[in-house]
Amino acid sequence: MPLAGGIMQHGYQCGMLWGTTLAAGAQAYRLLGPGPQAETGAIIAAQRLVESFRTLNNNINCIEITGMDKSSSTMKMINKFFIKGGIIGCCRMAARYAPVAYSEINTALSEKHIKAPSSPVGCAAMLAQKMGVSDMHTVMAAGFAGGIGLCGGACGALGAAIWIIGMHSSKEQNGKIGFKNPRAINAIDRFMKCTDNKFECSEIIGRRFENVGDHADYLRDGGCSEIIEVLATQYSAG
Repeated sequence: MPLAGGIMQHGYQCGMLWGTTLAAGAQAYRLLGPGPQAETGAIIAAQRLVESFRTLNNNINCIEITGMDKSSSTMKMINKFFIKGGIIGCCRMAARYAPVAYSEINTALSEKHIKAPSSPVGCAAMLAQKMGVSDMHTVMAAGFAGGIGLCGGACGALGAAIWIIGMHSSKEQNGKIGFKNPRAINAIDRFMKCTDNKFECSEIIGRRFENVGDHADYLRDGGCSEIIEVLATQYSAG
């Protein structure tokens, strides 16, 4: 839920993309277990998910699809989602995309030998490990790398942090999850200070990654280390 509306309603990648990418990571873990091969498979699946979503909806960002983000007035949101049936439109999108996403995940992970670089493979999995989650959750987050499937959108490490914070808060609050989690808001604030108010991966690093190996090399050379430390430290500071 915190990833809905493009990361807590900021208007970036549609929550359906974040959700299907988590599903791809879960399937990668079931088929391949923990480690670089599963993380690579999750990223490759996420690449396919991004392209299929774009093909179906012309855009991947929530604000471009709905015209809404967190700056929209309450009246505008009521008009869009309740009076004009925007909720029904999103439900129809989900129903149309779900079988496509299922097929893309299975196709991407059908390769018996997925060539993988050595760890760290991606920023989101690296962040997940530092936040102390399970091997399964680490692989689930892996596809967020490079702004989901290396597409250059809103930072995958930030998305992973918001998701992990949401999971832990849900346990602490008997399943309740909201858009105004103080820890998540704090994570975004610290992230924005670290990135000079840049949200998207391609803007932060000045380019898009060519492939999984390119991203892995960037991380091994120290890329995004400050962002990852800021997000991990924020979480541990609680």
